[in-house]
Amino acid sequence: MSPSPTALFCLGLCLGHVPAQTELLPKPSLQALPSSLVPLEKPVTLRCQGPPGVDLYRLEKLSSSRYQDQAVLFIPAMKRSLAGRYRCSYQNGSLWSLPSDQLELVATGVFAKPSLSAQPGPAVSSGGDVTLQCQTRYGFDQFALYKEGDPAPYKNPERWYRASFPIITVTAAHSGTYRCYSFSSRDPYLWSAPSDPLELMVTEFSEATTELTVSFTNKVFTTETSRSITASPKESGSPAGPARQYYTKGNLVRICLGAGILILLAGFLAEDWHSRRKRLPHRLRAVQRPLPPLPQTRKSHGDQDGGRPDVHRRGLCS
Repeated sequence: MSPSPTALFCLGLCLGHVPAQTELLPKPSLQALPSSLVPLEKPVTLRCQGPPGVDLYRLEKLSSSRYQDQAVLFIPAMKRSLAGRYRCSYQNGSLWSLPSDQLELVATGVFAKPSLSAQPGPAVSSGGDVTLQCQTRYGFDQFALYKEGDPAPYKNPERWYRASFPIITVTAAHSGTYRCYSFSSRDPYLWSAPSDPLELMVTEFSEATTELTVSFTNKVFTTETSRSITASPKESGSPAGPARQYYTKGNLVRICLGAGILILLAGFLAEDWHSRRKRLPHRLRAVQRPLPPLPQTRKSHGDQDGGRPDVHRRGLCS
């Protein structure tokens, strides 16, 4: 592998002379399609994009000696060995461009998926706080949170089995679908499978709508009040006059019916109490009646003390 243009330029400065290339061309862009997070055995395409009329593209994998002089690299099935950092550059004539920003190509699905939860819950009001927590049963020391539509995940190194991603003062922009990954710092481009998706819902609270509703209610109340105050007796023929009279008569009828029902109930209660009071002395007099006399029996010869027969004495003890 030949030295990069930037290395040659720096080497010339160190040796005391500047090479013929006195300036570097603008850097190209490098992207992975459809995403830089690639499940194992799934396809991905790396594309280097420079200005029109480029003579030569060079796409290289850092920390290795592999490169190709093409703008597009198609990977039909993602492998662990292909994960890592990539960059590209281009050449026009004798001039080389600055290298592109580094692209981290990550292989996912290498380990079992973690779980993702929201505390206190996946529904939060705008302006509130929520914490997304990624948890795994393995001892990984690195975690990443990915939101669908964002260009890159959020990483959080937290040991060992879980990581928290607090979101302070959430807005509508935080709504969406989230997934998290776990991996080890020893193999930073070999990640777990993504967690099950978590849908974060941010509900908007519009103070303007509330103020408008209150203002509208106060306005209607004020208008009705002023109308009732400024109405004169001459306007009794208007639709408002008969309506008020109708409601007044209806209220009087309801009051009279309620009063009549209460009077009937009071009468029933008084009659029942009076009848109970009359029956009470009869029950007392019945209790105070004398006991009936004992039946007369013939005296036996063994009854020497003038008492009752032995048969009754035996019956009491039995």
